[in-house]
Amino acid sequence: MSDNNTKNALILGGSQGLGFASAKELAKRGFNLYIIHRDSRANAETLNKKFQDLRSYSIEIKNFNFDATRQDKTEKFVDELPKDLKFDLVLHSIAKGNLKDLYGENALNSMDFQITIQAMAISFHTWASCLVNNNRMQNPSQFLAFTSEGNSKVIPQYAAVSAAKSSLESIMRQMAVEYASLGIRTNCIQAGLVDTQALQHFPSYEKLKSHTQKRNPFHRLTQPEDVANVVGLLSEKAASWINGTVVKVDGGESLV
Repeated sequence: MSDNNTKNALILGGSQGLGFASAKELAKRGFNLYIIHRDSRANAETLNKKFQDLRSYSIEIKNFNFDATRQDKTEKFVDELPKDLKFDLVLHSIAKGNLKDLYGENALNSMDFQITIQAMAISFHTWASCLVNNNRMQNPSQFLAFTSEGNSKVIPQYAAVSAAKSSLESIMRQMAVEYASLGIRTNCIQAGLVDTQALQHFPSYEKLKSHTQKRNPFHRLTQPEDVANVVGLLSEKAASWINGTVVKVDGGESLV
């Protein structure tokens, strides 16, 4: 439910990594949280403990386990929300894509690109459009999404995700201009390399970690909390004039 003193955040992909760290930071700042995630039943006990930790901040936490990249699921979720519920912040933290080379054995194909771009870019617009069209965003409010250095640099096995991140940022810029009249800001956060479960699926995981630690000016990887802190900062009134930009949270990693 909403009232003048309540802040509500919707997090897409909020059960682990940057999404969960951001959920924890927003919980500390007094947000009621609606968390959408996609996890197997085998992880249920672990997830319940994590969400119970969030509830220790005495706020309302609701979690929903379904595929947030499907438009029919999106529309059903929004349609079933309480009638007076509106969001102050929506965070897109969906990591779903194919990590393959462009050629050779098991190379990327057009379907791999489509799946990755749909999940990591187009679904951002799908959610935003559905929420806006159903009057589910506060004025003022904000859409946020996570991008990466792959938006402009070549990383092995990253072609599909790179294409998705570039598309995501293009969508973000358009939303920032077209939704401004509704009092909605739209931004992306470019995180440095974070040792998440998603990264551990990367074919050259250990090599990438080692290389990043050496080139980062502070010689460490970005922590989920580093990124979550900036999500929190952008949720504050003092950040109300930041719109349509990519905020780098990497300790200067992308400079080297």
